[in-house]
Amino acid sequence: MPQPTFLLYGANGYTGALIARAARARGMTPLLAGRNATAVKALADELDLEYRVFGLKDVQRLKQYLKDVNVVLHCAGPFSATSAPMVEACLQTRTHYLDITGEIDVFEAIRQQDEAAKAQGVLLMPGCGFDVVPTDCLALMLKHRLPDATRLILAFASGGRPSRGTAKTMIEGFKVGGRIRENGQLRLVPLAYKVTTLPFFTGPHLAMTIPWGDVSTAYYTTGIPNIEVYMAVTPAQVKQVKRMRYWRWLVSLDWAQTYLKKKIDRCRPGPTDEERQQAKTVVYGRVENEAGQWAEIQLLTPNGYDLTVEAILRIVEHVLKNDVPAGYHTPAQLMGENFILSIPDVKIMSSSETELTTKND
Repeated sequence: MPQPTFLLYGANGYTGALIARAARARGMTPLLAGRNATAVKALADELDLEYRVFGLKDVQRLKQYLKDVNVVLHCAGPFSATSAPMVEACLQTRTHYLDITGEIDVFEAIRQQDEAAKAQGVLLMPGCGFDVVPTDCLALMLKHRLPDATRLILAFASGGRPSRGTAKTMIEGFKVGGRIRENGQLRLVPLAYKVTTLPFFTGPHLAMTIPWGDVSTAYYTTGIPNIEVYMAVTPAQVKQVKRMRYWRWLVSLDWAQTYLKKKIDRCRPGPTDEERQQAKTVVYGRVENEAGQWAEIQLLTPNGYDLTVEAILRIVEHVLKNDVPAGYHTPAQLMGENFILSIPDVKIMSSSETELTTKND
């Protein structure tokens, strides 16, 4: 059997399985891993790959499973519960760490390990999927258009159902509420803190603020101090989310979280192949400076799951084949702003800005 090239943890989850099958199709040989022995073994047998079964509670034991691994791709969320032990084990075994989280607190916690990662020669790069590759690259494009920008708005409009893992992460997010970045600092705000109409190239659309990962990562990528992320919604969805403000205390209770997650477990794992193929995503970005100058760019991308698979496998290949810098990095910092444009079916659909002029002395 071919030697594995990286360890894919959470391989039996919806996104993990998509990644495993796509990796095998392009000749890669990931070592599959997860807690569910039956599901992991079944996938490994299907793809003729090696596998390991282990949990994440015992870091010392976890180290034994990583000592012969160069790269870990962590796909088992919610990452608020799973990322810390995996990162700790990767630091101790000098294994590069990648994941597909979109959780702000996870980004912030992993960034705090920057110095430890540099000392160990380890790359720590969370957010290597739809959260946050397209928006992170777009933010860097816009920063280069307007270097003195002080405000960044990112938004997306997409269709399709979330996977069970994504839905569980959203349930956990209700406990925290909304987030924006204001004057360089993360700020807690109510759910649907701001509601506005954004000029997507497909037509104006209502959108509300959400606690998307770029509220954390785009600041480290661009240095822009004020950041908000929006999602296109319907008026009914805005009303529903605003009602959740009053029930957040209830949803935060352990028994309520358990109940809601069990309900999610009874749902379908995620969108079908056909549903994914039909779903496209529009990604919108705008920067502004204190002088009132601005720049906008919009992208059309595949659905979030297919984009995640393509982006993460390209990143894994890059990390396996190259000497990568140690420490915490965002995807755009490592791969560059044009990385998103290298992914099939991603296009710039709209680009505009005010005329930037230089005053003569």
